[in-house]
Amino acid sequence: MPGAASASGDQSNQEGLEDKGLAPGKVGLLDGVVLGISTVAPGYTLTASIGLIVAAVGLKMPAIFIAGFIPMFLTAYAYRELNSRLPDCGASFTWSTKAFGPYVGWMCGWGMVLATIIVLSNLAAIAVEYFYLFIAQLTGNESIAELSQNTAVNIATTLAFIAVATWIAGRGITTSEKLQYVLVGFQLVVLVAFAAFAIAKSTSAPTGLAFSIDWFNPFTGVTIAAFVVGVTGSIFAFWGWDTCLTLGEESKDPHKVPGRAGLLAVITILLTYLLVAVAVMMYAGVGSEGLGLGNPDNAENVFRPLADPVMGTSGGLLLFLAIFASSAASLQTTFLPAARTMLAMGAYGAFPRKLASIHPRYLVPTYATVVAGITTSVFYTAVKLLSERALVDTIAALGIMICWYYSITAFACVWYFRRELFASAHNVIYKLVFPLIGGLMLAAVFLVSLQESLDPGNGSGAELFGIGLVFYIGFGLLLLGTMLMLVRRARHPAFFRGKTLSWDAPSGASSPDTGRG
Repeated sequence: MPGAASASGDQSNQEGLEDKGLAPGKVGLLDGVVLGISTVAPGYTLTASIGLIVAAVGLKMPAIFIAGFIPMFLTAYAYRELNSRLPDCGASFTWSTKAFGPYVGWMCGWGMVLATIIVLSNLAAIAVEYFYLFIAQLTGNESIAELSQNTAVNIATTLAFIAVATWIAGRGITTSEKLQYVLVGFQLVVLVAFAAFAIAKSTSAPTGLAFSIDWFNPFTGVTIAAFVVGVTGSIFAFWGWDTCLTLGEESKDPHKVPGRAGLLAVITILLTYLLVAVAVMMYAGVGSEGLGLGNPDNAENVFRPLADPVMGTSGGLLLFLAIFASSAASLQTTFLPAARTMLAMGAYGAFPRKLASIHPRYLVPTYATVVAGITTSVFYTAVKLLSERALVDTIAALGIMICWYYSITAFACVWYFRRELFASAHNVIYKLVFPLIGGLMLAAVFLVSLQESLDPGNGSGAELFGIGLVFYIGFGLLLLGTMLMLVRRARHPAFFRGKTLSWDAPSGASSPDTGRG
């Protein structure tokens, strides 16, 4: 697609973007959708989030999934519109810099990198847990499942999984695509089959419930506090679809494919979540005993007790394998946005320039991928050795990071296109209304999450001076980013002076130290 690549390059030059040397024309629409779904990891996410959401809102779980979908769907339009004008692998970092300047852009990119490092750590740990659980089920030796609880074995296996995922991600985007078609296809087929079996058997299940349309109504039977907690969990459940947008420079049509892929990925994920949520509620109910989804003993892994009763021994084994495939697939694809954000920040001088290097054969940011892998390994090992409670709180702090950079990106769309918002009905809806509402919703969840994190009861219970550890991790890591940003500005000021990526200043103003508007 040389013509498309050339057009993209011309547009990039006009907007002051840099060609980073990534392989053009490699990612089609279906490829992007698959990679986006893979990063979200619906299989893993459902088993980890269903119990937590049910604990907060009970029968309103489907409504909460829809509520979490709305800001993501609206924000996806912000991503689509920004990508149509500025296709760049830096995505949120690049766009927020163009809209608000280098400081906001740097912190937005930092939040995105933080979120991916935290998620990579968690995904690797989940993959290890299901790996040993699958082997235990396969061999009939339940003691093998307990190996994931051995700290030394857990860390060693987790680091091995991270190393393999890093190697695959560094072998080129086409290698990632081929693997993901298999892993994503397998997990979706198994999830749909599980849902079908659960619905079919729900009439004879002792804890089963009859379907009710009221499950989808968020305005009755749930308190505001519970609703906010549920939506926060739901937003986490949708995180990762924006991987499609970091692949803009590698897409067949950089200005259209990534945005469309992001929207389709979000919709596909919602439909999958609703199907499985309704199925498990109909089969298991939301009680706090036995197979009930509200049973605290099942909260961290609702599929484990449901697998065999719903699908039989062989089917249950497939379900465990599907969850393992889901976490392993997401582990690999989550390296894509992390490495490409670091690549862009390196290319524009926000991070060290070495991160902008591209592998001469595979045309991917191999160095940035390796750095992401090493950082994830060190982070996971340190937190795991520190305490299990710290690991739980680290995951709880993830929502703060997600809402931080998603909301900034949504507002960046409104501000960047401010001079043309009322030029057409399309612009009013997709560049103003949708991004603004999505951004405000995410900003509200960010503030509520930050406030809730002060309470130790909203995490593992760990505290310091009466304040929950989740707050120190979430706010503290953002504060650390501020300090690193100031150090970077002192040593390498070009990016912060607008010399490497110009700031689209308001009318009558100029970009810092560049004179460019």
